[in-house]
Amino acid sequence: MSDTQQKTIYLKDYTVPEFLISHTTLHFNLSADDTVVRSKLSIQRNPACKKASPNLTLMGEDLELISIAIDGQELSSEDYTLNEQTLTITQSADEFILEISNRINPVSNTALSGLYESKKMLCTQCEAEGFRRITWYLDRPDVMSVFDVTMEADINLYPVLLSNGNRADSGTLDNNKHWVSWQDPFPKPSYLFALVAGDLACLTDSFTTCSNQHVKLEVYVEEHDLDKTQHAMQSLKNAMRWDEEAFGREYDLDVYMIVAVSHFNMGAMENKGLNVFNTKYVLASEKTATDTDFENIEAVIGHEYFHNWSGNRVTCRDWFQLSLKEGFTVFRDQQFTAHQTSNAVKRIKDVNMLRTHQFAEDAGPLSHPIRPDSFVEINNFYTLTIYEKGAEVVRMLHTLLGNAGFRKGCDLYFERHDGQAVTTDDFVKALEDANDTDFTQFKNWYKQAGTPVVDVSTEYNANEKTYTLTFEQHCPVTPGQATKDNFLIPISIGLLDESGQEIPLGDGQTTVVLALTDSEQRFTFDNINAKPTPSILRSFSAPIQLNHALPIAQKIHLFQHDSDTFNRWEAGQNTLSQLIFDSVEAIQNKQTLPSLPDALIEAFRSILQQPLNDLAYQALLLSLPSKAYLAEQMIVIDIDALYQAHHAVKKALSAALSPLWLSNYNAYHQVDAGITAQDIAQRSFKNLCLDYLMAQQDAATVTLCTAQFDAAQNMTDQIAALSQLNHTESPQSAPYFDAFYQQWQTEDLVIDKWFALQACSEKSNALDDVKRLLQHPDFDMKTPNRVRSVISTFAMANPLHFNAADGSGYAFIADNIIALDAINPQVAARLANSLSRWKKLDTQRQQLVKQQLSRIQSQTPLSKDVLEIVTRSLAA
Repeated sequence: MSDTQQKTIYLKDYTVPEFLISHTTLHFNLSADDTVVRSKLSIQRNPACKKASPNLTLMGEDLELISIAIDGQELSSEDYTLNEQTLTITQSADEFILEISNRINPVSNTALSGLYESKKMLCTQCEAEGFRRITWYLDRPDVMSVFDVTMEADINLYPVLLSNGNRADSGTLDNNKHWVSWQDPFPKPSYLFALVAGDLACLTDSFTTCSNQHVKLEVYVEEHDLDKTQHAMQSLKNAMRWDEEAFGREYDLDVYMIVAVSHFNMGAMENKGLNVFNTKYVLASEKTATDTDFENIEAVIGHEYFHNWSGNRVTCRDWFQLSLKEGFTVFRDQQFTAHQTSNAVKRIKDVNMLRTHQFAEDAGPLSHPIRPDSFVEINNFYTLTIYEKGAEVVRMLHTLLGNAGFRKGCDLYFERHDGQAVTTDDFVKALEDANDTDFTQFKNWYKQAGTPVVDVSTEYNANEKTYTLTFEQHCPVTPGQATKDNFLIPISIGLLDESGQEIPLGDGQTTVVLALTDSEQRFTFDNINAKPTPSILRSFSAPIQLNHALPIAQKIHLFQHDSDTFNRWEAGQNTLSQLIFDSVEAIQNKQTLPSLPDALIEAFRSILQQPLNDLAYQALLLSLPSKAYLAEQMIVIDIDALYQAHHAVKKALSAALSPLWLSNYNAYHQVDAGITAQDIAQRSFKNLCLDYLMAQQDAATVTLCTAQFDAAQNMTDQIAALSQLNHTESPQSAPYFDAFYQQWQTEDLVIDKWFALQACSEKSNALDDVKRLLQHPDFDMKTPNRVRSVISTFAMANPLHFNAADGSGYAFIADNIIALDAINPQVAARLANSLSRWKKLDTQRQQLVKQQLSRIQSQTPLSKDVLEIVTRSLAA
């Protein structure tokens, strides 16, 4: 068994810090293998703490102590106690200056937390608890301090020296060294500290705020990537302007910096004024980045910028409040992307991801509320629940208050708590106070785990011309929560008549929001002249599982006519899902597959013959539900039957509408297309047509696909063609993969795509290919992006082979979790999540997964990151 200590931390045990740090002065003598850190901390006892202790306990990890002094007097070893995680100093004074010198080794820090080396650059990642790997400190988010930072380093190795805030001074030293100092005037917790040192090129620009403040904008990358930074810079300016207009938030420093780093455990980090980014979310050119990459870069840059207020100026009191900043900021970046692109498309993409992945998390052994009650390792709680479900909870508040009321509440929140570390209760209280309302029941969303289930039944009374909807809510049992209180659930609804027209519902509105608060509740609409078709949960107004048994004819009616863009798409998805599951049942019973309804084919035909203004939305309307989403709807996942059924329905739609797929493909295929919103939408629709055509696997379509690959002048079209060839058993796909590699072998992010495509191949020998990829010269287990592109992609995006009946997929992932744990526990723990949903599998596969989980659990040593995930998964 592992000897890793599993100490559980509970929200109920929170106490205010005994000491505070008003001012932090740091000096770094930087070197890849021998960095010396000197800290000077102005410390005071916290008057809000009733506990009087003579001891000051600081957190530290992997640090070599050089010296300690208080008020200029050096301490002896008798004056303090040092262990692997804490430094405890006996100190009775109420106010004093503490000076510490210590040594760290960035090059050996493969965990990528604290100060580490990425290629030849030194950089930091301090969220959640990485600062304690830099120096001993009160490393908790409710201890906020003003930081002054000075760095000195070899001017040839590290000509660029960056930290938070504004540049204060710089100069040269002997021995070919130089120094730069930085001052951040805004108090911040240590998790927002950042440092970057390297030989970097910089794209510069500027932004003038709404109060005419001139802000320098700087994007730092390696020299050879400088030509891929224009989109990132424009995205930053777009985000700054949008935040002023939508939320009234203005930037507050003289400079805003972004640095792209090759080795990064996350997507990006919002350090005050100095955002450190995974290169994946900065670098883009039309040749090397897909349309999705362009959109994601703008979204992530917006997300980190929006944190300047929702996370930095107002931060979280403790890590149980993580969704306070992350859920709120995801909501803000979703609104931003919807404004920049297509509101309909953005909403569908967000909900699709939520229901496919976060709902699965909610239904599994790793389920937790968006404000958890406890944790062992906080890094394991950077989850879809915290981020995506957290955003949905904020969205519900926006729905209930309306745009004006929500904005008023946010204004009060920022004004009331500027410069403070607060809680989710403080956020909700600001919204309540600004709108004179009560959200007591609504706060159940913060403290209860699981996805609420809402069952709907309807009744039409022709004599009284009334239409009644009855809602029943309940929430399944989740770990540690056997019973649940009722949620306050906003349900947006509309009614359609037989011709597909919207029926007015009070005050002439065609959409109303119902507040479901009881376990059972009835709502009646008057003056309904004929039985309508209900459109329920418009815009996906709440993150619930809605059960409503509509006949397939009514689903198709909504698919043809619903004015709500989300519910129109949803009706089509429900129809297609039902047809696929009918086919699964036929396959399991060895029966003839059912044919597609003529009405559905005609609905598809109508959309293909009359293109919409938003071609990206049209592509989503005509897309099949993903296999991952469908698998989560099954009580027991039959992955083989699901793949067969999914392909059968796609092939039937392909054959029935083949001339239209081809004519639309030809109409929207432009080799030299640009990156405007219209260009991107056309590519999205065109490549959907190619996807349907390739379901036939005939020679003419394969030729069409290879021709697209050969002629492609943008990465989206090239990858779309290559992904189609990826699933063919024919050996003719291999030369295209070789050609792609030869063309892009010097572009790391493009080679990540090359790896990922092969890792999710449906070909029979996919696992053998993946194992060979691990031996490829370009694969590096110490690079998180490369690990994610191969190993994580296989686990998360190749359910067919990951769930191989012989357990080989599970064993492969377990092997790599064990190997990764010794290098980077955070990445290993995220990979371990893939083994947590074993109860959805058949009995044989359940046993195979549990064997691998037990094997991982038995490893010694094993990080607490992985041990927590494995232990909770086995406890299901």
